[in-house]
Amino acid sequence: MPVTPESQDLLQVRDLSCRRDGRRLFAGLSFALGAGAALQIEGANGAGKTTLLRTLIGSAGDFDGRILWGGSPFPQSLPQLRESLLFIGHRAGVRAGLTPLENLVWYGAGRDDALRALEQVDLFGFEDTLCQELSAGQSRRVALARLYLPQAPRLWILDEPLAALDVAGVSSLQGQMAVHLSRSGSILFTSHQPVALAGLQRIDLAEYAVDEFADEVGGAYAFG
Repeated sequence: MPVTPESQDLLQVRDLSCRRDGRRLFAGLSFALGAGAALQIEGANGAGKTTLLRTLIGSAGDFDGRILWGGSPFPQSLPQLRESLLFIGHRAGVRAGLTPLENLVWYGAGRDDALRALEQVDLFGFEDTLCQELSAGQSRRVALARLYLPQAPRLWILDEPLAALDVAGVSSLQGQMAVHLSRSGSILFTSHQPVALAGLQRIDLAEYAVDEFADEVGGAYAFG
């Protein structure tokens, strides 16, 4: 069921319909994300989870409906949203020719803060290794280290953040997510794994799926 808007301060989605390659993936999606709130987007592969996240950050534009940040609609509010946003997608967003330490410094972290963040994601001793020499899982952890930096952006949008993490990594990340929420941050994420966060809300995109073949058949019978 849709999450009822309680605040005009953060992200709001109203009657959203998204398409990929010309095909509607879901329709009628509405929710709001307030300070200190976390929302998990669920659904089978192909349901539109990644498309939804890319739409919300402004990198996919094939949609109908309204998206608002701070009460202002897209696209006018996109610059303000991106100033408050930390997005980690399927691709790690890590520069292979830089070290983990250099990657975090490139994102604006101080050296000491970056080293502490890398230690939190179990990359102590790899800070000066080129990322092109790291495993896929280690590169993923370089990206996730951004979540452990001080003064992290207000809104986190994360696509499968628990993927490729071991039990200790999952526990650490869930703890950091809880800390962010306690500081009035907000998190919207996808995950095929269970996530333990107090007050976590969930939306299953299967409830908003569109059967366009059925619509076409119905239209043929109605008007044919």
